[in-house]
Amino acid sequence: MPDNILLAHARDACDTMLRRFRPEDLPPLKHFHYHQGVFLSGMHKTYQITGDERYYDYIKDWIDSLIDPYGNITHFNPGQLDDLQPGILLFPLYERTGDPRYKTAMDTIAYYLRHFAKNPDGGFWHKAWDRNQMWLDGLYMGGVFCAMYARAFGASELMDSAAFQAMEMERRTRDESTGLWYHAYDYDRRQPWADRETGRSPEFWGRAMGWVTVALLDELDCAPEDHPGRSGMVRAVTGLLRSVSRYQDGGSGLWYQVIDKGGGPGNWLESSCTCLFAASLFKAARLGLLDAPYLDQARKAARGVASRLYHDDNGLVVDNICVGTGVGDYNHYINRPTSRNDLHGVGAFLLMCAEAY
Repeated sequence: MPDNILLAHARDACDTMLRRFRPEDLPPLKHFHYHQGVFLSGMHKTYQITGDERYYDYIKDWIDSLIDPYGNITHFNPGQLDDLQPGILLFPLYERTGDPRYKTAMDTIAYYLRHFAKNPDGGFWHKAWDRNQMWLDGLYMGGVFCAMYARAFGASELMDSAAFQAMEMERRTRDESTGLWYHAYDYDRRQPWADRETGRSPEFWGRAMGWVTVALLDELDCAPEDHPGRSGMVRAVTGLLRSVSRYQDGGSGLWYQVIDKGGGPGNWLESSCTCLFAASLFKAARLGLLDAPYLDQARKAARGVASRLYHDDNGLVVDNICVGTGVGDYNHYINRPTSRNDLHGVGAFLLMCAEAY
C-alpha cells in the first residue's frame, strides 16, 4: 500500500473527528484522560507529517480547556495512571510556546509519578483502588511520560523508573512458553482472576500488549545510549513483538481480541490492537531492531485494517474497536462491546499510519 494512501486515511480520520467533536467535548467529557491522550497523540504525529495547523490548534485547545491560568490540571484523578498519560501532549506545546502553565502541569504529573503507589516489589499500582495490581496498560499510561520528562528536564530517576517498571512487568507477566505477556498481575493473589501461585491473570489481551510495545519503543526514543536499562528494554520489546507476530491471522493480517485463541468461540479480529502492533513493527524495523520479514507483517496488518475502513454520513469509520476493558477471563474479553471511531481505535489507527509513513 503506498505511503500516501495511509496518510490520506489519517487525514480523513482526523478531519472526521474534528467535525464530530469540539476539542473541549472529546469524551470522557471534561476529563484529563488517556482516551483523549492516545487519540491526540496520533493526531500530533499526523500534524508532524502534514504541518496542518488545524491539528495542532485542536490539541492545544483540548489541553487549554483542562489547564487553568495557573497551570493546574482540572478534572483528573492523579491516583490512576490513566489520568496521567495525556501529559505527553504537554511537551510539544511547551517546546513551541514556552507557556509556563504547561511546565507547571508537567511538574505536577512528574510529582505524582515520583510518589505513585507501589507494591512491595516496587511495581506501580494501576489505580489507587486496584491495590497491588499491575496492568500492562500502565506502561503506556505512566512510563512514556516518565521517559519524556527525564529527557526534557534531566530527571534521570524517572528514566530509571520507566525502565524498572518495564522489567518488573515483564518478570511478572511474561509466559515462558509463548513469550506473550498476561494482561495483569496481582501481588496479593486475591483477585478472582489471579492465579494463586503466580498472581497472573489468565489471558493474553491484544490491546494491552499493544500498549506495551508502543510504550517501550517510545521510551527507547528517550533513553540515553548508555542507560543501564536500555538493553533490557530492547530485548523485552523485540521479544514480545516476535512472539506476537506468530499469532497474526494469515488471511486478514489482523490480530484477535484474545490473540492466542483465534479459533476460540466468540473470538474476533480487533482493530486497535492490530494498529498498535503494526505501528510497533513499523517502528522497530525503522530503528533497526527487527528485520524485513516483520516489516512485511506490519504492511499486511495495515492493508488489513485499511480494507475494513468505510465512510458514513459523518466521514471515515474505524470499527471493531474494543471498548475500555478491565481484567478477566476469556469470556470477559470476547464479550466486551465494540465501537466505531472510539478514541482508543482512532488514536491507534493514527499511530499506525504515522509509523507506516
